[in-house]
Amino acid sequence: MTGVLLTDLYELTMLQAYYAQRMNGTAVFECFVRKLPAHRNFLVAAGLEQVLDYLAELSFSADELDWLRQSARFRPEFVDSLEDLRFTGDVDALPEGTVFFADEPMLRITAPLREAQLVESRLMNLLHYETLVASKAARCVLAAPNTLLVDFGLRRAHGAEAGLLSARASYLAGFSGTATVEAGRRFGIPIYGTMAHAYVQAHAEEAVAFEHFAKTQPENAVLLIDTYDTERAAHKVVALASQLAAQGITIKGVRIDSGDLGEHARRVRSILDAGGLTAVTIFASGNLDEYRLHELVRSHAPIDGFGIGTRMNTSADAPYLDCAYKLEEYEGRPRRKRSEGKATWPGRKQVYRRYDRAGELAGDVLALAGEQASGTPLLQPVVRGGRPSTSRPTLAAMRERAKAELASLPGPLRSLDDAQPYAVEVAASLRALAMQLDAQN
Repeated sequence: MTGVLLTDLYELTMLQAYYAQRMNGTAVFECFVRKLPAHRNFLVAAGLEQVLDYLAELSFSADELDWLRQSARFRPEFVDSLEDLRFTGDVDALPEGTVFFADEPMLRITAPLREAQLVESRLMNLLHYETLVASKAARCVLAAPNTLLVDFGLRRAHGAEAGLLSARASYLAGFSGTATVEAGRRFGIPIYGTMAHAYVQAHAEEAVAFEHFAKTQPENAVLLIDTYDTERAAHKVVALASQLAAQGITIKGVRIDSGDLGEHARRVRSILDAGGLTAVTIFASGNLDEYRLHELVRSHAPIDGFGIGTRMNTSADAPYLDCAYKLEEYEGRPRRKRSEGKATWPGRKQVYRRYDRAGELAGDVLALAGEQASGTPLLQPVVRGGRPSTSRPTLAAMRERAKAELASLPGPLRSLDDAQPYAVEVAASLRALAMQLDAQN
């Protein structure tokens, strides 16, 4: 699903109107989030890689142009003008993995108006979803630090693309890997997996199911033990372990997917340890999110890793971001939207970030691009004239950036509780420009 017609109709109707008026001057659009969702203290930028791929491939196929002609919605000469459309503009963006806050642009497009307008819907679609998931996954990482966290979300993801991109976004944010095999092939993400309850049910005896699976997966014998009676199954694992050991097979772990995970884990740990299986790990899954992880970690439940799916890759408690892609400058003149509750700051902008002596975030300044402000500028040039202006970082490098960004969060922002809003100062020059434009309209 990468065709240029994966867009909203109004992008094309506006393009036709621009074409009729010969309007194609340089436009500057910025993508940002107006307001953080409830219970979110920060967001993690993600999805830029997919946006850059989309822009690099932007063009109308012959079939798409034929469909537009046959739709009878567009004038033939306008459709003909789309044959040579390519993205020739500039992109400045937050590197993936960067922590950011409300009103801070995560991406800026500077391009001829028809190019900058056309890409709005798909660009937002990509940035919004991966940022949403990465931000939720980052909270899981903060709730269970230094713990194996695996994306289990494909089966309840909102479509195939969402399943793949949530695996990528969660890994970028600090997850250990995914159960989605195609994400492993496409993105190089480590893949993890055990067995389903159906495998156990397909056997007449639970212990036989364990034995068969271990023999076919001798390097990754992780056994699902909650199909019938969790603790009884743990005793079967102990009895089976010595038999398998004689054949050179070591049981790696057990998985619990239902019930009171903390209490089951304590009982199973006791059974395994008493049977000499102190090295066998316990992996838990089942409707987990950062709040449940926090409870399990705080209660010292003996769980070595977690599979996290639906609540993470749908961001169940905050399933959307109030994001926008707005025109901030056209033909060299700053523009400002003043709609009630949706006003924008005009002009090309930059975010400058300050850190304290401990390396933690100490405040951001939203200023006009090019003006002098204290702090580190966050938006970086990534495309110039339609071509990459720098080499793309690897997913591993993005992951390291995200790790460093989370480590730089002050304690209150790392909490799952609501914190006082992070200080984002709007520069006096930007406020003055907004007042100037307001006085003109």
